[in-house]
Amino acid sequence: MLVALLTLWSQLGGPPLVADVAVFLLVGFLSLSWGRFSVMARGLLLASIMVSLLTMWRLDSPWTVLREAADSFAFLAAFMTSLALLRLPAYRSRLIRRCGQSLLLQPPNWRYPLLSVGSTLFGIVLNFGVLNLFVSMIEKANTLGAAQGRQWVQQARRRRMLLATLRGFTLAPLVSPMGIGVAVILANLPELKWRELFPYVLAAATVLFLVGWACDHLAGPKPVRRNANPPRPSLLPLVRFSLLLSALMALIFLLSWWFELRLPQAVLVGVPLGAWLWLAWQCRLLGLMGVAPATVVLGRRLPALLGSIGNEVVALGAGAYLGYLSVALMDPAQLAGMAGVMVDLGTWLPLVAMLVIVVLAQVGVNPIISVTFLTSMASQVTLPGVPLPLLAAAMLAGWSLTMVTSPFTAAMMIMSRFTGLSAGRIGFHWNGVFLGTSLMTAVLLLRLAT
Repeated sequence: MLVALLTLWSQLGGPPLVADVAVFLLVGFLSLSWGRFSVMARGLLLASIMVSLLTMWRLDSPWTVLREAADSFAFLAAFMTSLALLRLPAYRSRLIRRCGQSLLLQPPNWRYPLLSVGSTLFGIVLNFGVLNLFVSMIEKANTLGAAQGRQWVQQARRRRMLLATLRGFTLAPLVSPMGIGVAVILANLPELKWRELFPYVLAAATVLFLVGWACDHLAGPKPVRRNANPPRPSLLPLVRFSLLLSALMALIFLLSWWFELRLPQAVLVGVPLGAWLWLAWQCRLLGLMGVAPATVVLGRRLPALLGSIGNEVVALGAGAYLGYLSVALMDPAQLAGMAGVMVDLGTWLPLVAMLVIVVLAQVGVNPIISVTFLTSMASQVTLPGVPLPLLAAAMLAGWSLTMVTSPFTAAMMIMSRFTGLSAGRIGFHWNGVFLGTSLMTAVLLLRLAT
């Protein structure tokens, strides 16, 4: 938590020494937590160490580059910590439990779109926690009795609901101003504003949602017509939850406007403040308007919460670190060559960038590395005929598609653990048609857009 506070201070104009102390504490945290990290997280840290040594060997003045790369690692660590604070009030919320029950009990024709939209909304608040929450609810609700003893119906429902949850969750980083992908792109492309990017990412998310819904409708069994239709659960809890999210977004944009902060910086301030206010509202009946009880709950639960997000912090922070150093290690001739390739691609660049992100993710290159590299290169050249928001939206769409197909992403690993199936089977057997259809649709729409 101290790393996050110092990073926030540095982002808001603190002295350079503050950023140095934050990086020093981050290195200490990573060293002390080594035994609790997953194999993938350890591999990323070892790769970061090796690339750091290579940087010191190859560059004449490596410390400036290493410090800037470490600052990006610390920023994403602080960003993840801020987002994780929302889990404290979310897991205590009765509203979220009512939303989950309402979504799972919808009729078959509406189950996919509502589960997908619900997991998108929940994903903005809970991040990867939404997969654990929704999968647990699906397993409890999808009983053999609910399928009237038909095992094939139970299995079909389970697959369709899991896919709706996974695909919906991967849209959250695409459309949310609190998403990691948005934070990386806005940090590396300072001239790009959220208000310019939002129409493009909203269009991309809508297309991916409709493609997923169509694939579910065509692949699923036709529902049997019944004379007596059970009553549909009320969607009022979902409406209330949407209003809650809207209030949180409004707080972030208000802070960004009032204090003239860039959106990622406003998220670092607004999300913890929103989480604390949400907790205070839940504890309002305990006296003192819930302020003191909320502070006590936050202090008690914070250590366990921060200890549970270590792997996520490493995956994102190390990805940004490696992406930054990969650009710095290229000599001027190579940089000029890459820049020339991007310019020569012209209006094909958004499509090629999206495909590069998707393809590299299948062999283990985290999308944050490829997106950091591509945005760092794009910030150094003028791209005639290519709107910068369109290029950024194409990258984010590619990032979203990697999360439902690449066996190396955290989302696929969580789904694999719950289902007992390999991540490769979920990615290519369950989502293969969806990926292919999405890419063909992207080819058509990106060519039309450019």
